[in-house]
Amino acid sequence: MNIDKKNITIQILALIGLALSIKLACIYYTANYDQYALSSFCSINEFVDCDGVSKSSVSQFWGIPLAYWGIFFYLIILFLTVVDNFKNIKFLKFLEVFKKPMAYITTLGTIAFACSMVLAGLSIFKIHKLCILCVITYFIDLIIALVACSCSPRSFIDSVKSTVVDFIDGAKKYTKTFIVLLILAVSFLCYSGITYNFVPHIKKTKSILKYRKMTYNPYRVKGNLLGAENGTVVIELYSDYVCPLCYIHNIMLHQVVKEFSNVKVVHHNFPFDKECNPYISINMHPNACFMSKGAIAARNQGNYWEMSSLLYENQPKNMGEMLKLADQLGFNKEQFINDFNSKETSEEIESELKKTYELGLDATPTMFINGEKYVGVKPYYELKELLIKYGAKHK
Repeated sequence: MNIDKKNITIQILALIGLALSIKLACIYYTANYDQYALSSFCSINEFVDCDGVSKSSVSQFWGIPLAYWGIFFYLIILFLTVVDNFKNIKFLKFLEVFKKPMAYITTLGTIAFACSMVLAGLSIFKIHKLCILCVITYFIDLIIALVACSCSPRSFIDSVKSTVVDFIDGAKKYTKTFIVLLILAVSFLCYSGITYNFVPHIKKTKSILKYRKMTYNPYRVKGNLLGAENGTVVIELYSDYVCPLCYIHNIMLHQVVKEFSNVKVVHHNFPFDKECNPYISINMHPNACFMSKGAIAARNQGNYWEMSSLLYENQPKNMGEMLKLADQLGFNKEQFINDFNSKETSEEIESELKKTYELGLDATPTMFINGEKYVGVKPYYELKELLIKYGAKHK
């Protein structure tokens, strides 16, 4: 195949790849940021699911969506197919460093295909989903490399060698420019990889997982008061001690009151457990009523919030395990047992559940900030921004 036919073939393939990458970028945006969007045409089932892949952590690299990397890659390939046409223009004289474009295309196409195979493995074996459009781009990358190369092992090796040698020569010839571009590229990648600002859904997930991985509450507060007694920003929290998201939320709220001076948290028991909750049809969180009683008994001895943290962390299943936590906090065991089993404790939980029913609550955690309702867990940075909006002040 002569150079002109190679160029045209590669250009067609790169344009197809570019179009697919742009489509993937649209799918990525729709899947992650448009809550009212319908499923994309390539989300066929549980396994062949472009939307599912787009929402996963494997859809980005260094904090940049893979679709954007694809767009960048195909634009570079298109540039290399036409670079020889611009070398004689005076102010583009620096393009002379691109001595063997086909060798570079061979190398880049091969690297792209190798990376694609790693991504395919992660997609299949880590998240158990596959994006058909992504797979098509993988093979486009391979075909681009094969077309650019003369298909012999020796030619491929020579292409890689030429790419490396020309890269080093170009860096030596335009050292200052190379250093500036390198610094800019590294700085940008560090920024995107650390902040995740280009993939906010990944940033959100990682922020929440940070708390989920904690085996204990490092911000644990003792006593019956969480926050400022006369706080002007009041969080009315409805949660369940078996709920995994409530575990995360509990740690965040303890951190909040360490950081802000005028925030107060008031807790309401909302166990999704049929043992005490008559308003649910499915027993989602068995043992939640049991732990709610333990928290109330702890409040009667002046340490509601530390006990709450211990309940989330230890998940006691019987009275023996519950009493170990009571001993750990130095409670009077006899009083604790009496309060745990008292009619007043059961009536309090019953009253709280009636209130949740009247409010129409159906999920934990749910919180009201100065009367405004919010459901679920927010990343800590979003929670702080929200509280500041309501007037929370840093200590």
